[in-house]
Amino acid sequence: MSVLWLVFVVLAIGAGTWLLSRIFDGLRTVPVEPQQLTWVTPGIEVKHADLGGVNVRYVKAGSGPDLVLLHTLRTQLDIYHGMIPELQKHFTVYALDYPGHGWSDIPKAKYEPEDFYGWVERFLDVIAVQDATIAGTSIGGTIALELAARHNPRIARAVAINPYDYEITYGSGFKGSSFLAKVTHTAVEIPVIGETFMRLRLPWIERRLFEGGVIENASLSDALFAEMTGVGNRPGHMEGFISLLRESQKWQQARRGYPRIEVPVLLVYSDHDWAPEADRQRSAEPIPGMQLKTVRNSGHFLPLDRPAELADLITEFAKPTPSATDTKN
Repeated sequence: MSVLWLVFVVLAIGAGTWLLSRIFDGLRTVPVEPQQLTWVTPGIEVKHADLGGVNVRYVKAGSGPDLVLLHTLRTQLDIYHGMIPELQKHFTVYALDYPGHGWSDIPKAKYEPEDFYGWVERFLDVIAVQDATIAGTSIGGTIALELAARHNPRIARAVAINPYDYEITYGSGFKGSSFLAKVTHTAVEIPVIGETFMRLRLPWIERRLFEGGVIENASLSDALFAEMTGVGNRPGHMEGFISLLRESQKWQQARRGYPRIEVPVLLVYSDHDWAPEADRQRSAEPIPGMQLKTVRNSGHFLPLDRPAELADLITEFAKPTPSATDTKN
């Protein structure tokens, strides 16, 4: 009887938690896309593009050579708010929200790497960039390297910032960013339990999870945090993020293509990135002729911790140098 009673109690607690998570989820307010950016800067346009039935939000700013910015997992284009005002002085800058992120559509998909490769390739075609620099952080960096390895004709150079292209263990990747991240990622990997756990998400827990990506908590502004957590209440957003985490081990397969890269590559790591040193070397070694830089006192979300320094590195790497003819004139 004691064993049966224990089983009954466990089932009752599980059912109660599942029901409570449903109630919590139902009470959350569905956000509405803001009409303008919270970090409005003159010359920045908010636009939308149709990627074959999937609508994505993006911004365009500045003039000059094309530069496309790709954000990290579970964030949105706004993580570059501290960089775009400077970069637009030298480039025509584009930054998008991936499907399932920010204010873009949330299609039913597995959210595995191939989905993101396809979405970004279609985006490059829709905006018709030429000889572009693709600069991405985390999964964005892996996307930039993979598309370069596939010899996408629109890409002239790639910048990979803390690429998420290694085996995810309890000491690396999102799992290694904090104790709460370990608990979250572990729970997400279990069907039903993962969905229940995520529906119970609380603001203070989400804040700790996001802060696991920065070296200084102040780097994550209250305004950006509020928008990213609000976005998380959009229907389907939670399910998309769960799928992304469950497919996260597949990102390491991108390394197989790195030896095929023929365009110039800048590889940038934070000194406190989630990737162990050995994994950084395994990512760097196969890339022909790449440049390697390390930014001190920064975490995985480098665009938030050190936006000015990262903008300078990208500008130095990607800004065209005057030709001999121009120099003579």
